[in-house]
Amino acid sequence: MLASGGSAVIAKKLGENRSDEARQNFTLIMITGLVIGIIIGIIGYIFSDEIIYLLGSTEELYKYCRYYLMISVIFVPSYIINLLYQILTITAGKPKVGLILTAMGGVSNMLLDYIFIVPMDMGILGAALATGIGNLIPSILGTLYFIKNKETLYFVKPKFDLDMLIKTCINGSSEMITNLATGVTTMLFNIMMMKYLGSDGVAAMSIVLYGQFLVTAIYIGFSSGVAPVISYNYGEQNKKQTRKIIKYSAMFIAINSISSYIIFMLSASSIVEIFSSRGSDVYYIGYNGFIIFGTSFLITGVNIFTSSMFTAFSNGKVSATISFFRTFVFIVGGIFILPKILGVNGIWISVPVAEVLAIVISINYIYKYKDDYGYGKDIA
Repeated sequence: MLASGGSAVIAKKLGENRSDEARQNFTLIMITGLVIGIIIGIIGYIFSDEIIYLLGSTEELYKYCRYYLMISVIFVPSYIINLLYQILTITAGKPKVGLILTAMGGVSNMLLDYIFIVPMDMGILGAALATGIGNLIPSILGTLYFIKNKETLYFVKPKFDLDMLIKTCINGSSEMITNLATGVTTMLFNIMMMKYLGSDGVAAMSIVLYGQFLVTAIYIGFSSGVAPVISYNYGEQNKKQTRKIIKYSAMFIAINSISSYIIFMLSASSIVEIFSSRGSDVYYIGYNGFIIFGTSFLITGVNIFTSSMFTAFSNGKVSATISFFRTFVFIVGGIFILPKILGVNGIWISVPVAEVLAIVISINYIYKYKDDYGYGKDIA
């Protein structure tokens, strides 16, 4: 929420040649993220037991959950700061810095996972510590970069601006909704699969969701990268460049949607076989699910980009509406309704149906605002 919403606000002001104000906003957003991280960490520590049991832990799992959570809450501020830098380095015109920071965090996490878990035999405690340090390293390095860097964005004396923070939160609410919905819908998928097919169904669903994550990660990464560019040109009132950017973005989404669908359908059997042995119940359930579920890959990119585009235009209400209906209303409704009609296949088809319904809303908003934001007939 803070990263995406703040990026749009800051990039627009940079395009309007309000660089000093943009830097003040950048600094205030980073401080706000740090404060929120500390508050979440304290709440997580105080109410750790309640959180663990609320999320469904059994007595057998409790100690593992507690080990992981107690380490995780210490690093919550670094989780938030790291994510802010991943987006705001793009806004600052330094995407390579963001890529390097993210890569360093990921590599550190993987190496420390091995060191803590295998040679040091720290178990789940080591896994949590590795994840925490994997976020702490890029957050520290990112802070040092923005302290020393004196180019587009860097730390300055902040000016408290409540209106800007509210606008940032409203503007980035769609991205927050999408991430929250992922956790909720995954839980619901697991519950329904357990009801219909038991643990094999849950395992198969996990495999398919891994595949979905790979596809959506492409669109989320692309949308996050192009959004600050759209915001900048929108702030600069450069409608010609805005149209050009959105036109090429639409072409990328269309080509990638078709190619991703073809690639994943052709390799569905091989992907499922990575996680389960061919001929097993999990394999057959997962393969059948991939074929049905995978049709959503043709559409999901349009919905993700459209939501991100309206965030870039600082129209958080439209962006949030698309995300809310797509990730909560349509998917959750489908999970509860379709299995009663179609059985297990109803669970698999709930996401494609949700994407189809969401694209109707997306196209409606694209046409409605085509003149307001200047992308006109090039995309609409």
